[in-house]
Amino acid sequence: MRNLVHGMNLTLDGYVAAPGDDLGWSEPGDELFQWRLDQERAIGLLLYGRKLWETMSCYWPTGDQQPDATPAEIEFARNRRDTPKVVFSSATVEVDGNTRLATGDAVAEITRLKAEDGEPMRAGGATLAGAAVRAGLIDECTIVTHPVLVGGGTPFFAALDSWVNLNLVETRTLPGGVVLTRYGTRR
Repeated sequence: MRNLVHGMNLTLDGYVAAPGDDLGWSEPGDELFQWRLDQERAIGLLLYGRKLWETMSCYWPTGDQQPDATPAEIEFARNRRDTPKVVFSSATVEVDGNTRLATGDAVAEITRLKAEDGEPMRAGGATLAGAAVRAGLIDECTIVTHPVLVGGGTPFFAALDSWVNLNLVETRTLPGGVVLTRYGTRR
C-alpha cells in the first residue's frame, strides 16, 4: 500500500492562496527548494487538482531552462517533469507526457491508487486534498508556513466531518522566518 502525502505553502493565518489566487507571498528560497527536492525524489506519483495543475504546468515543465534558475530549481523542475502525474478535474484540462486526466470520483481513484504497491504519492491542491483528508486517505501533512497574513483566500483545509489527529514528525526553521512542519496521521 502506498502512502499519501499532502503538503503546501501556507500563510500564518491558514491560507494556501490569497484572494484572487495570489501566490506572491510564497517565494521559496534555495534551502526550501532543496528540502522540497529531497522530499519529491521519494514520490512516485503526483496528484493535482485542476487549479494547482494549471498553476504548476505554466512554469515547471521548462523551469530548468530559465536563465535565472538556481541549481535546486533546475533539479526540482526536472524531477517534477519526470514524475508521473494524475490531474483530477471534471472540466477538460490539457495534459501531456506522463500525465493523465482523471474525471471520475477522485476519492475512489485515490483509494485505488493508494492500494497499489509503489512509492508514496503527493496530493496537491486544497480541494483535492480536502476530499482525501475527509476520506481518511492522507498519511502525512507537510506544511510550509510563511510569516505573512493575507486575511482571506483559499484555506489549507476545507471543513472536515471529524477531527484528524496528527503526530509531529519534523520541524525546521528556514531563512526568512519560514517554518516547515511534517505531521503523520495518527491511526
